[in-house]
Amino acid sequence: MKGLGDQIAYWNGVGATKTFTHPVNPDRLAEVGPDARILDYGCGYGRVMAELSEHGFRDVSGVDPSPALIERGRQLWPELRLAVLESPPALPHASGSVDVVLLFAVLTCVPDGDAQAALVAELHRVLAPGGLLYVSDVLLQDDERNRDRYAAHARQFGTPYGVFATDDGAVCRHHEIAELRTLLSAFDPVDEHRFEVATMNGHRSQAAQLLVRRR
Repeated sequence: MKGLGDQIAYWNGVGATKTFTHPVNPDRLAEVGPDARILDYGCGYGRVMAELSEHGFRDVSGVDPSPALIERGRQLWPELRLAVLESPPALPHASGSVDVVLLFAVLTCVPDGDAQAALVAELHRVLAPGGLLYVSDVLLQDDERNRDRYAAHARQFGTPYGVFATDDGAVCRHHEIAELRTLLSAFDPVDEHRFEVATMNGHRSQAAQLLVRRR
């Protein structure tokens, strides 16, 4: 299992019914202004896009590999520009054509390290010099339940510690903060903070948001 599109059956089925909860802070995007070209990669049903639009951002678009999630978003917010991503991580956008990319709870859905690196490289390509990448994701958890499932998956499949299977069939990955920083090392760090979030299955988890800038 590699990239975001490899679990498409899950995201077109039970995954399309989930509620996503990572909070977006529009203040972190204040420097780019309301006309910034914003792309939400792995936008799901457009929740974050809708919130940014409500805060006055006028050029927001989103892509997701799940047709079911995109259709859900179109039903909820017909005014949003949502599109199915046909061959993730490849984007149809020209190089340097985007000012901000959002990557909210996406890396956790891409358990393979090489696939993560390819995704980040594609986002680097489409961002204009000085553009912002705004990442929100779940950190490695230290409770017994999570430690047990990380270890079980690693023993059975030889995956990195932090990869696990949910009870309803998704394969996900939690990260050390240092892993996320390394993954984003081609960018310059701008801001980072940690917070608690409810996962798509309702568990309280430690998470982090990282804002980085394309050089």
